[in-house]
Amino acid sequence: QLQLVESGGGLVQPGGSLRLACAASGFTLDDYAIGWFRQAPGKEREGVSCISRGGNFRNYADSVKGRFTISRDNAKNTVYLQMNNLKPADTATYYCAAVRSSRYCSAYFPAGSGMGYWGKGTLVTVSS
Repeated sequence: QLQLVESGGGLVQPGGSLRLACAASGFTLDDYAIGWFRQAPGKEREGVSCISRGGNFRNYADSVKGRFTISRDNAKNTVYLQMNNLKPADTATYYCAAVRSSRYCSAYFPAGSGMGYWGKGTLVTVSS
């Protein structure tokens, strides 16, 4: 069964950090660009970050630049999102998604349409 599973969410105080992980099973991530998306209650889904297949290109939403870092470990079939200096506005369910494209991060991010696989999400709550 092909699936993506997110982990690492939780409750954190403003200014704190979390590291999310997106693990693939049933397929290898090597040929896929990976995107992180989030959706807060009552809001549209937004693209947060993406990383190219080889890991040499990354893209970020303006709202998270300088605070979030995306990385991948193809040997572990996992992509990470390191989130620092978290703010209450970062509260959302975070999803990872995969697309078999060499151009997604440079040409299509932050669009979520066309992604091939989606995880079920992990909740991040930033609150004091």
